[in-house]
Amino acid sequence: MRLHSLLLLAFALALGACSSPARKLPKYEKPIARTRFQSVRTTAYTHSESDHLVYGRKSALGTTLRSGAINSAAADWARWPAGTVFRICSTGEIYQVDDYGWALTGRNTIDLYKPSRGAMNAWGLRQERIEVIRWGDAWASYKKMKPAAKYAHVAQMLRDIKRFHSGGSPGQLPASQAEPPTVALVRAVEQ
Repeated sequence: MRLHSLLLLAFALALGACSSPARKLPKYEKPIARTRFQSVRTTAYTHSESDHLVYGRKSALGTTLRSGAINSAAADWARWPAGTVFRICSTGEIYQVDDYGWALTGRNTIDLYKPSRGAMNAWGLRQERIEVIRWGDAWASYKKMKPAAKYAHVAQMLRDIKRFHSGGSPGQLPASQAEPPTVALVRAVEQ
């Protein structure tokens, strides 16, 4: 009797998965200007959320999610490529983009990693001014995501990298902008 119930449950779940409509990407937002200082919508996430359990404490780069001197962040890699380092101006916290997520695709939102649900909930949703210390490399991000191109959110980021970063040297601030003084701090912490 118990085996029969389990089989029926498995069949119902499989049938539900087959009949459910395709998951739509979030509403696309026009990208904000790629400047040293930006006003960005920020949210928070943690490794123990239901949609992150399968990944545990791992980022999209395969590294351990960080909380400390430099913290992990998730973003649309066409807007903030993997490796982008930024400072939250109101708190002084430093983050490095090493993760991405479905809900961030095509959005001007950065998701900040927090080590607990309490810290995640305390952050909530905030509009924050950030200082980009170092831009990540869009083409290195492209290469990292390419094997997952079958997923709609990854395919969208790949298309946008081609659109946004077709010329010049991705990953660099314009030559007219001096390197911020916080770069030395980041380099010291990374060593």
